[in-house]
Amino acid sequence: MPPHAVPPVPPVPHCRERTPPARLRNALAATLVALACLLVPCGALAAWAVHAVADTGRYVGAVAPLSADPAVRDAVADAVGDGVVRELDAGPARDLAGPFVRDAVRSFTRTEAFGTAWEAANRAVHDAVLHALRDGRAVPGPVTVDLAPVTAEVKRRLVADRMPFADRIPVAHTRVAVVPATEVSRLRTGYRLMDAAAFWLPLAAVVLAVAGTAVAVRRRHALAATGLGVALGGGLLAVAVAVGRRLTLADVPEPAHRPAAGVVYDALTATLRTASWALLALGLTVALACLLTGLRGRGPAAVRRSWTRRAKARTGAEAPSPVPQASPASPASPACDEVRNGSPQPPVVGPRP
Repeated sequence: MPPHAVPPVPPVPHCRERTPPARLRNALAATLVALACLLVPCGALAAWAVHAVADTGRYVGAVAPLSADPAVRDAVADAVGDGVVRELDAGPARDLAGPFVRDAVRSFTRTEAFGTAWEAANRAVHDAVLHALRDGRAVPGPVTVDLAPVTAEVKRRLVADRMPFADRIPVAHTRVAVVPATEVSRLRTGYRLMDAAAFWLPLAAVVLAVAGTAVAVRRRHALAATGLGVALGGGLLAVAVAVGRRLTLADVPEPAHRPAAGVVYDALTATLRTASWALLALGLTVALACLLTGLRGRGPAAVRRSWTRRAKARTGAEAPSPVPQASPASPASPACDEVRNGSPQPPVVGPRP
């Protein structure tokens, strides 16, 4: 070594903040995002059940226009006509008046009065069911509703049209069971769970999505994955609505009434279908925005450098690693303490005077 040469000083190890490994952070972020995406369709379903179906005003507003649907009119005319005929005394009077009664009821369903009666009957049934589900102190038993006002309106119309034997139609306050007694307790428990889930599930989905994005090493990728998961949840919700319609129509005992049941199902699930398509569009928009933002941030030069690094990695060539430099703002670590406090530094040999 020349007499005036200065020996190289060993490099000071770079002091970095101790953070969880990238794999652990990515795994945790993926778990949180997956849970959030799973809760999104469940929360939408619970919110629809509580705020759309279980609300009397919204329910009546959804089914009231159906009084003008031909399938609903025919189904109601058959059900009410058969019920009125059964109330008549057995004998020649029933056989003679049966066809007239059915025709009169079918004619009544095409009047404005039927729309009023249809809305009143649906409101009465819905109020009775909600009262049984929300009131835990209700008397055990089936959920019943009195349809005497509807029968009275039908009788008044038949008498005004001078139909034979119309004055013999009894208008008794008979309570019709709409929910069996064995189902009331189960439905009450399910309603309470839905009521709680309608608030907590959407909130939990938002919190989990934000936490997963914040924990991820690459937040843009996590946000894009969240968008794709939300879109997938919306698509699955739309598929569930379609499958539910098929199963509901299959359970209708009378095949002739299935068109009317389908119309009612479509009216009640219109909000849920809109929510499913909205989730699908929102998720795809977020994912596409993240993709475009990432491509815009990576210009042509950055893309070429990325491909060059990948090509070198495949051929086995490694770029020389730069010598780490000590960062004055880095927090202390054991290696830094050793260098700063306990590690002797070699003497610097300079020119002698």
